[in-house]
Amino acid sequence: MHYILFYDVVADFTERRKGYRAEHLSLVRSAHERGELVMAGALAEPFDGAVLVFRGDTPKTAEAFAAADPYARNGLVTHWRVRKWATVVGDGATMPSCG
Repeated sequence: MHYILFYDVVADFTERRKGYRAEHLSLVRSAHERGELVMAGALAEPFDGAVLVFRGDTPKTAEAFAAADPYARNGLVTHWRVRKWATVVGDGATMPSCG
């Protein structure tokens, strides 16, 4: 099962993130090494959000990540949400039954 963590960020995100970037990237790398985080990155042109794809049985891992993320804790993320993603094709796709 996959879950997508969506971030909406402040207008001057690329400038304000500098003081928190190392801690954020450490959190990202640790989640990836544990096999929880599949991929992550900022939305570009404009830089107005980010998307992080998690693997797990529940949304709790993605929610815990957001709660611990220095970007969210320090007001750079204006809103975040987690959505279940019914993957059909690709590495680890769950191919939900259609019935």
